[in-house]
Amino acid sequence: MRERADDEGGKALDTGDEEEQRGGGIEDSATASSRRPPARQGGDASVAACGKAVVDTIRADNTSHVEGLPELAAKKDSGFHADLCNLWLCKGLQFADNAANVQAYRPGQSVNMKIKLTIPHTGNANVSVVDTKSNTIVGKPLVRWDKGYADERDFYAKKTPKDQVDFNVTIPEDLGDKCATAGACVLQWWWYGTGARQSYETCVDFTVAASS
Repeated sequence: MRERADDEGGKALDTGDEEEQRGGGIEDSATASSRRPPARQGGDASVAACGKAVVDTIRADNTSHVEGLPELAAKKDSGFHADLCNLWLCKGLQFADNAANVQAYRPGQSVNMKIKLTIPHTGNANVSVVDTKSNTIVGKPLVRWDKGYADERDFYAKKTPKDQVDFNVTIPEDLGDKCATAGACVLQWWWYGTGARQSYETCVDFTVAASS
């Protein structure tokens, strides 16, 4: 699965502070330039799988962490279906709601990504191609930060390194036909705050034509 520092089914962390429930995500396409890939959003399919409470929470704050969502669903929404929702893949946001936003990339293409950090939690992060059927990374991460990502001291001093929030990734040239079908793969930004024990993730749907 993802390069996590805690158990994949980790319990929600209640910090008692609403501000601490926010972290980061790819900047919304509504406020983004054409260089920023449109991230997955919630719609009817996501509500049917994950329940209204989860989707409403993500819509209200798309930088919310994943660990809080299962507890929210269990407490507030009988419409949550864990097997269909799969919160650990794109926070449960479904491809069916995002079929119109699939990006067509070429092998070797450089893709610019811009990340919105709202609250810092020092930790590790990566951007990877993820197989949505198995929820596993395809090959190796395209870019990774093994430590020091979103450091609190840098953030509050307004010195967050630019390459943590505005960077390029290169689409692999060896994907074959794995990502040729829309919905089969996502480009996923993933970040784990080691002190806060909170995970953040955002997905971009894309295709890469199979090599001839």
